[in-house]
Amino acid sequence: MDIGYLTSDAIKYPSQDWKKVLILGILILTSFLIVPAFLVMGYVFRAMKWSIAGVDQLPEFDEWGEMFTDGLKILVVELAYFIIPTILVVMGMWASMGALVASGVSGNELSFNSAFSTFGFMGGLIITGLVLAVIFGVFFTIAIANMAYHDSKIQAAFRFQEIVNRIRTIGGVDYIIWYVMMIFLGIIISTLIGLLGFVPVLGWALIVLLLYPYVYLLYARALGLLFLSGLETQ
Repeated sequence: MDIGYLTSDAIKYPSQDWKKVLILGILILTSFLIVPAFLVMGYVFRAMKWSIAGVDQLPEFDEWGEMFTDGLKILVVELAYFIIPTILVVMGMWASMGALVASGVSGNELSFNSAFSTFGFMGGLIITGLVLAVIFGVFFTIAIANMAYHDSKIQAAFRFQEIVNRIRTIGGVDYIIWYVMMIFLGIIISTLIGLLGFVPVLGWALIVLLLYPYVYLLYARALGLLFLSGLETQ
């Protein structure tokens, strides 16, 4: 797999039709409402499906019911993969805050010792949760692509042996390189978002209406091409 080609293709992919990027941006702007939020996820998922199918164009905004359903499926899969890490992190943070408050209120040495002991245990919970989130994230990424490949069948996101085989066909090294590239691009885009954030109104309009949808589509395209590269090596 040519990571350079994959990345450059993904970078250029959203810019072929800024009108569709803007429509997606409007949906993101209204995504505090339930329906637009699922439509955003559904459209990005459709872009991934089309990329895996070998289609180079951005998908159309049609079949809204299908987009909504696909967005709902993504949420279900995401919850299933990350519910345990989330619970561990939330428990750790909540208990740590409780111990800090308790030690501050009582102010005695025993309470401080107890608090530090609690911090250590709960810190372990937080670290464990974060580590699990990273591990589960590796499989979740390919699980979503596998679901896209199998025409949105949610069961495909939980066929763990099949997902492992997909990762093997992609290649562990290529997968890591892809991850690093996505992180690197994420840092660049986050920096740009930070700079635009200093521009009143116009800056935030550009972030929400253009930059966010651009990033979502870039990632969908990159993941779709990554998954497709694994299929082509079989």
